[in-house]
Amino acid sequence: MKKIPTCLLAVLAPLVQAAGTPSPRELATLSLEDLANIEVISTSRHAERLSDAAASIFVITAEDIRRSGATTLPEALRLAPNLQVGRLDAGQYAISARGFNNAIGNKLLVLVDGRTVYTPFFSGVFWDQQDVMLDDVDRIEVVSGPGATLWGANAVNGVINVITRPASHSQGGLGVAGGGNREAGASARYGGELGTGNFRLYARASQLQNTRNTAGASVADGWDRTQAGFRMDWGDQQDGVTLQGDIYEGKSEDRGSLGPFPLGAVKVSGANILGRWTHALGDGSSLRIQAYVDHTRRIDALIYSPKADILDVEIQHARQIGRHDIVWGVGYRRAKDDIQPGVFFGFNPAGTTMGWANLFAQDEVELTQALKLTLGAKLEHNDFTGTEALPTLRLAWKPGSSDLLWGGLSRAVRAPARLDRELFLPPRAPFLIAGGPDFDSEVAKVAELGYRAQPNPSVSYSVTVFRHWWDKLRSGQKPPNAHVQNMIDGTTQGLEAWGQWQAMPSLRLSAGLTTLHKDLKLKPGSTDPDGPKNLGDDPTHQWVLRAAWTLLQRHELDVSVRHVGELPVPAVQAYTAVDLRYAIGLNPQTELALSATNLFDPSHVEFITSMSRSEIPRAFALTLRWTP
Repeated sequence: MKKIPTCLLAVLAPLVQAAGTPSPRELATLSLEDLANIEVISTSRHAERLSDAAASIFVITAEDIRRSGATTLPEALRLAPNLQVGRLDAGQYAISARGFNNAIGNKLLVLVDGRTVYTPFFSGVFWDQQDVMLDDVDRIEVVSGPGATLWGANAVNGVINVITRPASHSQGGLGVAGGGNREAGASARYGGELGTGNFRLYARASQLQNTRNTAGASVADGWDRTQAGFRMDWGDQQDGVTLQGDIYEGKSEDRGSLGPFPLGAVKVSGANILGRWTHALGDGSSLRIQAYVDHTRRIDALIYSPKADILDVEIQHARQIGRHDIVWGVGYRRAKDDIQPGVFFGFNPAGTTMGWANLFAQDEVELTQALKLTLGAKLEHNDFTGTEALPTLRLAWKPGSSDLLWGGLSRAVRAPARLDRELFLPPRAPFLIAGGPDFDSEVAKVAELGYRAQPNPSVSYSVTVFRHWWDKLRSGQKPPNAHVQNMIDGTTQGLEAWGQWQAMPSLRLSAGLTTLHKDLKLKPGSTDPDGPKNLGDDPTHQWVLRAAWTLLQRHELDVSVRHVGELPVPAVQAYTAVDLRYAIGLNPQTELALSATNLFDPSHVEFITSMSRSEIPRAFALTLRWTP
């Protein structure tokens, strides 16, 4: 891989020549009581304490991210015990909640500061195109389970909501540089005042080394990525304006050719800009208007090469009337794309314009001081199946100030995408596989029961059991001319549990466990030769143990042991990985950290697709963080 370009370092350097940002060492570690009082928005679309949220939600804090040593968003998501994160190769990941994990993860909604980053033409996420300045992330709210009533179709098995700090909370300069045997990178940020508001600018560059496959051969999957962006804020959350945007580009190594077809490098680029206005009205209610445009482009001669432009507008109104806390809103999204064929796949038509419109409302009713009922519904219209109804009902009982028992019933759908109806293999007739012109929405009816408690100031935990009844899941037919159908149904069920123990003021221990059982079957009349085995590659269990230890005033040791059970099809052996980070505060402004991942394992496979059989190797990195 190439070195970080000198010209980019010249851009990064001036951004850190300022003072004012507190060092991470000056930030107090949150107590478990503080964590319980963190305000989250993903479960109700308004701020509520984590301890009051009637959902299976885990919050990754900024301190969690810093102490993990994670350098990319997917690696930071490993901190959530209710997610399955499998690394495919140097830059690609498979990420899901409650099963159905694959390279596109089409039942998981991902948001970055309110901007949906899943790709409409295939309802999934290109993780190698999603980069975030992790030092500016305030928290990541990870909800496992349906969020369709508030967030719409595709929020079937979960919602990942990445929330960055306001510009006023990232003032002054910050510089981070690091590298090791598997990656290298540098990032910088500068924030200051702008009239009556604040701003921040950032830039970052990273390089990922290529992996090797199970036969020991080098895989041409190394990546070079650069990204820059800004955020400006005026006012506050109740009466304020936010404007932010990003621009990025990246490319893989040259992949050579496949027979007579030159493959070249995978190249990605994009830009987005988002505006948001919040206003407190005279009757005590609040109004929130948000709009963004998002342009993405991907060149992949092997698969296909999409270019897409998205416009999204949303209006939300919230008001409390007596015992009723009501939030409602409308939204519209328009996506225009053009997808050029690759060696294997093509879309017919190559380009199209699609629209989605929605209307939602949710009412939280305080039945008694300890009992709350939530009723909500969303009507979402798409061009393929028309209007989908997405209701939810939740009941939460809070017998004391430190525990919560809750249950929920919901209906969620994964609406068809162009990949389901208009994808063809090969890109020209005669076709072996063709999109299903009648492909319908995949439907989940979900029941959940959860309990969250903090029995004393040093212990907290959460336990959730769930069952999903599935209908119309995606299936295929025997080729040739095999159409995509909805001929699989069945159930999935499991348990999600995690907890923390503040064993000493300087030592925090945490643990997490998830289990999953799938009982899916073909419907009568199906000719799908593979059946449910293509609906995600999921372990029956996974667990994680972590320890965060502040050894001395400026010395930190973080250890993580994570185990992922065997994946059935394609078969991947179970593995246990030990990750370690040791950090020294050289002074109040400077931190030097040594990180190791897969410490006791030279390499292992985490996930296999038809295009990728990479082994994820042991990695070491040294990182310098400077807040001048």
